[in-house]
Amino acid sequence: RGLPMNFNLDFFVRTFFLALAGLPVTVGLTACTLALAAPCALTFALVRMYRVRFFDKAVALYVSFLRGTPIVLQILIIYSILPSALNAVALRSGWKLDVFAVNPFWYALFVFTLNTSAILSEVFRSAILTVDRGQLEAALAAGLSHFHAWKRIVLPQAFLVALPNLSNATVNLIKSTSLAFMMTVRDVTAIAKIEASYGYNYIEAYLDIFIVYALLGFAVQWAFSVFEQRLGSWRKKALFR
Repeated sequence: RGLPMNFNLDFFVRTFFLALAGLPVTVGLTACTLALAAPCALTFALVRMYRVRFFDKAVALYVSFLRGTPIVLQILIIYSILPSALNAVALRSGWKLDVFAVNPFWYALFVFTLNTSAILSEVFRSAILTVDRGQLEAALAAGLSHFHAWKRIVLPQAFLVALPNLSNATVNLIKSTSLAFMMTVRDVTAIAKIEASYGYNYIEAYLDIFIVYALLGFAVQWAFSVFEQRLGSWRKKALFR
């Protein structure tokens, strides 16, 4: 039957390409979040596995809280409290810092890193638990230190097991970054919504956002799939050497 009578095709095409200008922000926010959250998540996983006194309870509470609450509420709470708290600290310390002029990208990065580190900690912990502990004990008996045993034996196998869940977590993170517009970050969603507000063409704008995130999600899943196949082939070659 064709497009609805009120569907503005010209606006839809123009806004799609305008929204693509926010793609570097979306991708950059996702990449920076993963780079910061992954080592934190691995540390949290090891703290819980080795039951480090006092810290394991705190980490368990942290993970449970952030995984059990909507990220929208985390954004609203943190973005409401953090700038004011930083401003109070800056005033008391005598710092000449206008925290309200800070690029909102950094506040978004802070929020998503907190959330993603909690999610990835469970991904890493479950993956590490799949590696037979006998392999670690054999490596230690062969003379390897704990560090090298983990680096060469445990973590490579755990990483391969964690890849599917890591792929899902990355796609979910990309989708979650669409909420960064609530912190006035000019990403794909923010640009499209701003354009739509001029003429109330929200149907076209939301469809543009949908297409951009769908394409980005497919690209990430394809990249992880290829990477997983490459790692699997390298592992097979190593086993038959």
